[in-house]
Amino acid sequence: MSDKPVPLPYTPNTNPGTSRLSPDASSLPLWDRLTTWVAANKTVVYTIAGVTVVVSLGGVVYYLSESKRLDAVAQDKKRLSKKERRRAKQEKEKDTGQANERSAPIDSKPVPRAPTVESDPLEGIPQIDQSGIQSLSDEDRKEYSTKLKIVGNKAYGDKDYNKAIELYGKAIICKPDPIFYSNRAACYNALGNWEKVVEDTTAAINLDSEYVKALNRRANAYEHLKKYSEALMDYTASCIIDQFRNDQSAQSVERLLKLVAEAKGKAILARKEKKLPSPTFVTNYLHSFRPKPPPSGLEQTADLDEQSGKGQLRAGLVAMEKGTGEGYETAAAAFDRALELGDLGEHEGFAYNMRGTFRYLRGENTDALEDLTKSVEIQPALTQSYIKRASMHLELGHREAAANDFEQAMAKQTDDPDIYYHRAQLHFILNEFADAAKDYQKSIDLDRDFIFSHIQLGVTQYKMGSIASSMATFRRCIKNFDKVPDVYNYYGELLLDQQKYQEAIEKFDTAVDMEKQTKPLGMNVLPLINKALALFQWKQDFQEAEKLCQKALIIDPECDIAVATMAQLLLQQGKVTEALKYFERAAELSRTESEIVNALSYAEATRTQLEVQQKYPQLTERLQAIGGNIGGAATR
Repeated sequence: MSDKPVPLPYTPNTNPGTSRLSPDASSLPLWDRLTTWVAANKTVVYTIAGVTVVVSLGGVVYYLSESKRLDAVAQDKKRLSKKERRRAKQEKEKDTGQANERSAPIDSKPVPRAPTVESDPLEGIPQIDQSGIQSLSDEDRKEYSTKLKIVGNKAYGDKDYNKAIELYGKAIICKPDPIFYSNRAACYNALGNWEKVVEDTTAAINLDSEYVKALNRRANAYEHLKKYSEALMDYTASCIIDQFRNDQSAQSVERLLKLVAEAKGKAILARKEKKLPSPTFVTNYLHSFRPKPPPSGLEQTADLDEQSGKGQLRAGLVAMEKGTGEGYETAAAAFDRALELGDLGEHEGFAYNMRGTFRYLRGENTDALEDLTKSVEIQPALTQSYIKRASMHLELGHREAAANDFEQAMAKQTDDPDIYYHRAQLHFILNEFADAAKDYQKSIDLDRDFIFSHIQLGVTQYKMGSIASSMATFRRCIKNFDKVPDVYNYYGELLLDQQKYQEAIEKFDTAVDMEKQTKPLGMNVLPLINKALALFQWKQDFQEAEKLCQKALIIDPECDIAVATMAQLLLQQGKVTEALKYFERAAELSRTESEIVNALSYAEATRTQLEVQQKYPQLTERLQAIGGNIGGAATR
């Protein structure tokens, strides 16, 4: 389990091939969900998005392609004569020697065996400078440059870097060779002179644009100079040239993506306006708690001054019921105003609970924690405040504090089904599925009318591999909650995971129709997005899938899942520039620093691929060729 903070309440997507939500998974960081999609579509993303998946799946295209190549070689060997096999072996040994030569700390070319009587290798070489070099023939320049490099290599081996720099410099005057520049850069690298490393490796790359060692050496220098975007570019090009065989370069891409994203993420956070996420997100979060009537005295029939603290508290509850973006904004403002006005009496603890809830949704975790702590101090019996505080502790990575809050809540009220439901979410996050299933079942035993306990139980059973039990749970849900669109939506997800496309789409259509009928102004757009993914996976119908995502974004313009799905679909079609815009939009929609960093990592990966295409067009063709034979299979 990653140590990255993950908010509650949530349920990870049951289908590893998409980035869809489960019942109340809107709190799951966007890029955790996106990563599951990447993992299942690694080949396609490789050949289209390049850098993005070089990070985590760098060897896949190579190993799949290499296995095919080895099979072909095995077949060819059966047809080769003895003479031909001997010749092939000699060629292989020659190639291996050249590869080893390129991977050495400094590059050197094979030289004749040294004579038995040692002689000065620089004997006969005149003074080498720019003015005298013009009088030398091309043959002399080549001979002198080779001798100078040999002595330079020895000086490097003896760690006499300044002498080696001088000798390589003279070799370069004789003959500007990329190896000479790269070797001199190695000396500067050993001395920590990063600007000079960049200067010499750039000269080497200008002479040989696919010189992997020079690219890696320059990338390392850029990283020391904190020029992370430039370093990322070089490591990415290196990975593609090397056909993803260098794990160290791939790991460097991952590290640099994070560094670039973190730097830009901090800048975004500094200027980011704190606001509520999409209505879909807010609704899913609020619906993860069982609906309860307003506290006594805050009913709509109660005689309250609208400009009093209690009046504003009730106004916030009424606005919440609309389930729209405007309604949630009105509710948040009303809860703020209620505490400003005060005179809340017995409802003060509840008021802090509600203000803390919306502060949490805006990403103001510190203020939210303070509000919920005040809530439990004022009204210890309000167990929902403990549960919500546990969610925030978990998002901040404080798992022990989250577990402690659940214990305190149970000490106050052992028969609150919400406690077991949300503690089950904690177990789910930690992959403790057996414990999660027990808590979901306990939540159902205490209250059988809360649909999400049933749905989450079915999801957990599915994750445990109990497919038959999971399907039976969802069939019971449809029988007992036949008017609830969420049941059809999440049952459709499980069917989609089993590649039962037609049945899945029928369930998504049913969910969409129910959403339109029951919540015309604030419908949940997830069934639309799920249908889009189903059509893509089943028929590769990009056009219809994009239309459905666009429709979802019209209904809920800030739905992070719709944005992420659009980015994925565009990448699949090679529309990298358009995909980049959606990834950047996703960063804007992210609530927390970790979500922003993840979003920007994908944006930077996509941006880097565009730069690679522009600077090294031949690498784009090579990348497509590497994955061409297997890319189609990943989409089927």
